[in-house]
Amino acid sequence: MKSHKKGQFEELYRQHEAKVYRLCLGYLKGNSALANDLKQEVFIKVWLHWGSFDGKAKRSTWLYRIAVNTSLQELRKAKAFKKAKITALDQLSTADSDNKEEQFRQLYACIDQLNPVNKTIILLELEQVPQTEIAQIIGIQHGALRTRLNRIKNQLTKCVSHENI
Repeated sequence: MKSHKKGQFEELYRQHEAKVYRLCLGYLKGNSALANDLKQEVFIKVWLHWGSFDGKAKRSTWLYRIAVNTSLQELRKAKAFKKAKITALDQLSTADSDNKEEQFRQLYACIDQLNPVNKTIILLELEQVPQTEIAQIIGIQHGALRTRLNRIKNQLTKCVSHENI
């Protein structure tokens, strides 16, 4: 039985570790070392609580919920879970706006300004997690998620184009 669990866990890890890492990274403002630590913490929690998975959702949905909760817990521990006061947008030089890395930084600075739920939604959407799964993770109806996604994308478009959000 344990080898079966180990095989399933290893498969889950192989399929989702990069997505979990990027999800954590999105919460941690690009701190890759801490994101990697959180990713490991997420998978330790998954391993330890493997038997408590109730099967009501896909195991990947359960995994992403653990990743989101672990990331939010880390932010609270670091007292960084206050409303973001982003100065990164002011520091971005318009001359570098064609630089793809700079555009990603700008996008993530805008994402960081979103409330925690909207931040979770857009980070999961960017990871191409199916919308039905995102709705389950967040605990809302799929139609409500689609409406919310449109609003979030409009907010981000305004932010990236330096309009007020």
